[in-house]
Amino acid sequence: MLKFERQLWNRGCRRVAGVDEAGRGPLAGPVVAAAVIFDRAFLESEENGLFKALTDSKRLTLAQRLHFFPLLTQSPLVEFGVGIAEASEIDAINILRATHKAMARALEGLSPPPEHIIVDGLPVPGLKSPSTAIVKGDGLSLSIAAASVIAKVTRDGLMEELDRQYPAYGFARHKGYGTAVHIQALLKFGPIPQHRHSFRPVRDIDDIRQRMAVAPAERR
Repeated sequence: MLKFERQLWNRGCRRVAGVDEAGRGPLAGPVVAAAVIFDRAFLESEENGLFKALTDSKRLTLAQRLHFFPLLTQSPLVEFGVGIAEASEIDAINILRATHKAMARALEGLSPPPEHIIVDGLPVPGLKSPSTAIVKGDGLSLSIAAASVIAKVTRDGLMEELDRQYPAYGFARHKGYGTAVHIQALLKFGPIPQHRHSFRPVRDIDDIRQRMAVAPAERR
């Protein structure tokens, strides 16, 4: 899990940032990115200690994510930044570009900036430091895995706040993904501003609701 970090450290890059996002697929809420720089000595000493089980946040249980989150966000030996792109921005520029903006914002939270960035997935254009894209990097790099946990826990917290504002939609349960419960709530109540109106079925929901309302009248 430190192969890519060591390659960059051995090339003289001391500040290596891992970057990942959470929330590209949901129908509601923001996309959240995180960027993480570890102190090298600390990370190497804890690779098989504190962080032995750290991996892609999707492969961790909720309890594991909540275990790692304070270890990553409260340690003076770990720097991190978080970037957010709200649903309205996703609708305006599309999810891919919004994700890239969220990643750039997360990196802006690191000062001084990283000397090299390792990012999960495909290349991200326009970053201010050299970068390397690693497919499935959140399972291959501790720095990216740490970013994935911070992004996921942060986004889940935001969706739980949204659930308190709009309890009928069940956001705390499904975090905005297109579950049956979420679709049923959309059909009953319609979308809210925090829904991604450019995403199906949110985009089509008003038309569907109108047709559902007309159908009983036609049967009469």
